[in-house]
Amino acid sequence: MAQDKIEEGRRKGDLVCKIRRALIYADDVVHVLVAAALLAAALFMLILTIPNLYEINISSILLLINDVLFVLIIMELLWTVIRYLKRQEFSLKPFLAIGIISSLRRILMLEAQMSMKEVTDHMPLIELGISTGIVFVLVIAYYFVHNVDKDKLPKKGSDAR
Repeated sequence: MAQDKIEEGRRKGDLVCKIRRALIYADDVVHVLVAAALLAAALFMLILTIPNLYEINISSILLLINDVLFVLIIMELLWTVIRYLKRQEFSLKPFLAIGIISSLRRILMLEAQMSMKEVTDHMPLIELGISTGIVFVLVIAYYFVHNVDKDKLPKKGSDAR
């Protein structure tokens, strides 16, 4: 009787392990598809940027910078997915970098829009100030996260294992 219960528990454990492996495999497949989609999006974005090089003027240069920064954001997301697939430790740094790049991208576009036309509304200036504040906060956060990561590393000459 006791042997039957042990055997039944073992079978349930095997079933749970098989289901867990199948779910992990499905999760990996979805992440690989997401990575491929991100890479394709970055490549398409670069291709769509090429027409900005045909006619060089302030507007086309600003659009080029905007598009390239967007590609950098996509690539940071891709790198995060790759880190996950490699089962590396989670890091906030890529997300902070994405936030910084996004805010800088917005600041550049606001500055460009304000320089091309007379600003009578205060909203762009307020948005510029908010975006600048966001960059400042994110840079400070990045600094703290970076220093915490350095504290995790073993010191030279120490017997850390």
